[in-house]
Amino acid sequence: MRWSDFAPAAIIAVLTLALHLHTNLWAGYGFFRDELYYMVCSDNPAFGYVDQPPLSILILTGLRPILGDSLFAIRLLPALLHALTVLMTGLLALEFGARRLAVVLATVAAALSPIFLVAGTFYSMNVIEVVVWTTAAWMMARILRVPRPRRWLLLGLLLGFGLENKISSGWLLAGLFFGLLLTQHRRLLRSIWPWAAGGVAIILFAPFVIWNALNNWPHLEFMRNAAGLKYSSQTPLTFLVGQLIINNPIAVPLWLAGLFWLLFAKRAALFRPLAFVYLIPLLILIVNWHSKPEYLAASYGILFAAGAVAVESWNLPRVWNWLKPVYLTAILATGLMLSPLALPVLPVESYIRYANALGMQPMTAEGKRLAQLPQFYADMFGWEEKARAVASVFRALPDSDKVDCAVIAENYGRCAAMDVFGRRLGLPPAIGLHNNYWLWGPRGHTGRTVIVLGGNQADLETRFERVESAGVVTCQYCMPYEDSLAILVCHTVKTPLAELWPRLKHYE
Repeated sequence: MRWSDFAPAAIIAVLTLALHLHTNLWAGYGFFRDELYYMVCSDNPAFGYVDQPPLSILILTGLRPILGDSLFAIRLLPALLHALTVLMTGLLALEFGARRLAVVLATVAAALSPIFLVAGTFYSMNVIEVVVWTTAAWMMARILRVPRPRRWLLLGLLLGFGLENKISSGWLLAGLFFGLLLTQHRRLLRSIWPWAAGGVAIILFAPFVIWNALNNWPHLEFMRNAAGLKYSSQTPLTFLVGQLIINNPIAVPLWLAGLFWLLFAKRAALFRPLAFVYLIPLLILIVNWHSKPEYLAASYGILFAAGAVAVESWNLPRVWNWLKPVYLTAILATGLMLSPLALPVLPVESYIRYANALGMQPMTAEGKRLAQLPQFYADMFGWEEKARAVASVFRALPDSDKVDCAVIAENYGRCAAMDVFGRRLGLPPAIGLHNNYWLWGPRGHTGRTVIVLGGNQADLETRFERVESAGVVTCQYCMPYEDSLAILVCHTVKTPLAELWPRLKHYE
């Protein structure tokens, strides 16, 4: 591969990284709810967690002692991984036979895809998933050209790490398998090496399976509850309509062209199995019924690369050749126009005015009430204020009550805020009812003195001998259900906390 072929992808990847670094240094709002939870989980390394496999947490466990806990430090890896996704999309396009226009088109689409920008904005398993899928597609394309054993084994390692990051990589595995089985490449399945690759992936995934078995399968319960409760408002229609939005509506013709190119173009016959990396997960997610549109996001790097090659190969009359660069310009312009909706680059009041000018209403997939901001941004506000308010109540307690005082909240965002911001404020570690906080248990607390953030006083009076109101904490831009939370000090639980705990589990 010549540098002139590779250069456009590299340049656009660097520009993508620069955009994220600028945002993380000068904007970025505050920590996202999940980032706080990930940080607490990284203080408790394990082979699994209620709501996810361990890889993203273990990576954070290794990074924090080196980089620290600043917003810039926590968001450095997501920025790098989005840039890597852009680079791998360009490499995949080159593998498909792209020339310069197609490489630029594919990488610009990946750089400014709203859902890719969101993934690169904050630390989570999602940005790792996008890189895994795009890189796996590139590796598979190389295998389809020359199926060397080493390439199969490297693909197996990548798929195993993908599963240890997010179990939806199983859809990627299924797509690759059916892509081989349903095309002329099924002959490759007669070799031992595809099966060896699958075996490597399963071995790497085994620790999470074993952890689930030892803990009464919490991840399965979490997924059932999430689909039946939190995402119950999602339907196949909202899922399919969402596919037209999450990657920039102007890019819809691009990725549709990529899908059709992979399925039907004679030139694409060698790479046809990669179409099923999109189609098989699409079918699974429709059948699942309560799927969020972004569940399919990781597959779009493949379609951007294929679509760019398809557009570049269109044999237009000379008079119409201007359409190709104009379409590239349209994707670039609309991507930049939409980027503040996915990247917190504008001051919050400017963002609200900008979104209103575009006619964009705040959105959430969870069916919750919203105020001025979409849930993605609203969940970056209010956490430190909560920790400071609870710390003020804790410091006002008599010394005798502080000794065995527990701070408890019903969701992991509130608990994690107490832990991350509360350390330097003198708060004890939080206990909670939600996901891994419930699994960690009451941590030896007896329930003699409990500070509850966001509790209902009447309900708590049925569980404690005495309940006192200690104030209310507010936040301007946070989710409405996170605003105006009561802080209650509860004394002497009627049923021992260890006995009460099993009834309080909240996996969702």
